[in-house]
Amino acid sequence: MKKTPPEDWEFSILVTSAAPCRLGLEEGDLFSCQYGCPAGFCPKTMGNLHRLCDVARAGGDYRLLGGSEKGEIDFCCADGCVQFHLSAHRLY
Repeated sequence: MKKTPPEDWEFSILVTSAAPCRLGLEEGDLFSCQYGCPAGFCPKTMGNLHRLCDVARAGGDYRLLGGSEKGEIDFCCADGCVQFHLSAHRLY
């Protein structure tokens, strides 16, 4: 398989708090991805993550969605038991 075009964004997803989770996610767990799904990430929450990643790719500002900075936002899982902090980083 040959991917095109090369990805120009990278995303870090940090678990900031977690109640009992079906996947066993715990505070401090860290995920990273570019376009694909991060290994071990919650499939129910992937839709929210993908939407937020597309905001950054389109040049959007997370502050308009309640984020603390242009490239950072907190969001929760689909079940409401895990909190995440998303950071978007432009590669070039």
